[in-house]
Amino acid sequence: MEAINIHEAKTRLSQLVARAAEGEGFIIAKAGKPMARVTAIDSPTSGQQKRLGFLAGQFKIPNDFDRMGQEEIAEMFGG
Repeated sequence: MEAINIHEAKTRLSQLVARAAEGEGFIIAKAGKPMARVTAIDSPTSGQQKRLGFLAGQFKIPNDFDRMGQEEIAEMFGG
């Protein structure tokens, strides 16, 4: 993994990040001492992303869902 001086990293950050995204990570160093390692993160592909409705048809919500327990709740707040 290539070590890049912090000043050079600030100057060429967008180029270095693009390289890291392609799998070429790098180390940011200050006065020759490694400070940080930059690597690409794994992001989900479009087929792996969660979507709304992925559980459709797998359970049923009762028709009185919005009124369930309303008597008990009313009693807790003084009726």
